[in-house]
Amino acid sequence: MTTATTPADDAVSFDHRHIALENHGDVYVVGDVHGCPDALDALLERLDLGGNDLAVFVGDLVRKGPDSKAVLDRVRRSPRLLSVRGNNERKLIEGAASLSALGPADYQYVESLPTAISWDGGLVVHGGVDPARSLSAQSREDVLTMRSPEGDGYDGPFWFDAYEGPPRVFFGHTVLETPIEREWAVGLDTGCVYGGSLTAYDVGNERFVSVDGPDHVERSSSKIVTPDGSC
Repeated sequence: MTTATTPADDAVSFDHRHIALENHGDVYVVGDVHGCPDALDALLERLDLGGNDLAVFVGDLVRKGPDSKAVLDRVRRSPRLLSVRGNNERKLIEGAASLSALGPADYQYVESLPTAISWDGGLVVHGGVDPARSLSAQSREDVLTMRSPEGDGYDGPFWFDAYEGPPRVFFGHTVLETPIEREWAVGLDTGCVYGGSLTAYDVGNERFVSVDGPDHVERSSSKIVTPDGSC
C-alpha cells in the first residue's frame, strides 16, 4: 500500500490532529484503558513523563472498568496526555451507551477527541485501516472500528497481517494476548480490563512498557488474538 506518510487535512475524510515529534521529548502510545484508573496510574508512574514528554492514547478510555470518570479526569487535565476517539467514546456521543457519573465537561471532552492523531510517518487510531485502500480512501468508520476488512471482527483475517504502510499505524480495539510490533503496525490493546495488561509503546526507543491490569470483566479466550495471529 502506498500513501503519503502524513495525512494532510484535505487528503483524508476523517478528522485528525497533527503533532510535531521534534517539539516533544519521549512520546508513548498507550492501549485501551477502559475505565481502569489504578492501572493507568501505575503505568503513568512507570513512564514518569517529563514536562516535554507526551502520551497518546488509542481511545476506549471509558466503559467496562470501574471508574471511567477518573480516567477521563486524569487524561483531560494534563497537557501531556492526548487521546483519539474509540468506539466506546462514540457510543457515549451517539447515546448508544451512558455513564451516570459523567458530567457535561466529561461529555464535552469526549466529543472533542479527534478520530486520529498523526505525526510524520505515524498514525494513531483506535481500529486500523483497510490495507487494500490508500489512506485517503479510508473512512472515519474504517479507522475507528477496523479489525478484519473481509471477515466479521475476530473471524479474521486481520488488517494488520496484510498492511504494508506507510504510515506506521498504532492501534487498539483488537484484544491481543501480547502487543504487536511490526514495521508498519503496533497493536496495544492487551486486555487491561480483562485481567491482561495496560501497555504503552515508547516510539523513540521502540520498546513496550506494561503494567498488570485488574480483572474486571470476563472475556472468552476466542476473542483474544494470540501471537501467531489466531484466536
